[in-house]
Amino acid sequence: MIVHTEETPNQNALKFILGRVILKDHQGMDFPNKDAAEASPLAQALFDLDGIERIFFGQDFLVVTKEASTKWETLRGGVVSTIMEFILTHKPLIKLQALHSDQTEMKVSSEDQEIVQKIKDILDDEVRPAVARDGGDIIFHGYKDGSVYLKMQGACQGCPSSALTLKHGVETILRRHLPDLVSVEKVD
Repeated sequence: MIVHTEETPNQNALKFILGRVILKDHQGMDFPNKDAAEASPLAQALFDLDGIERIFFGQDFLVVTKEASTKWETLRGGVVSTIMEFILTHKPLIKLQALHSDQTEMKVSSEDQEIVQKIKDILDDEVRPAVARDGGDIIFHGYKDGSVYLKMQGACQGCPSSALTLKHGVETILRRHLPDLVSVEKVD
């Protein structure tokens, strides 16, 4: 078993590809700190390494975001070793029973239900796979008065190009399918 790494557009975030499924039917899991990582023994162990700022789990990868002052040359080996220890000793990476979602969506009016489902389908089919290749995820938060509200996660969280991705990438894709769309807005 080898853990591969890939750079992301965010210079402080590195994608670690495990070569196995971590999350099957769940959206990505974002852990902004050790206290928020109660559902993942692996994330908690990684937060014990000096210089780690945030951890994100995707379907078959995880993204570690480091503090700006920390160098990958000193941190990468510790991250890979910790991941390998969990995999080789069959320790649980995630305890789904301890997981509680903080992904609350805005209330959607009954007349907007159909357009919201279409937006979610477009995001799932066209946007999320592309964002995942860069080590991130995009989560639907809401729709109101022609505006779509989305949250960026993983390597996209705090990445300077995430605003550009939303405005010129995601908004363009959604407008192609929904010409009456007013805007795409980022939610933190």
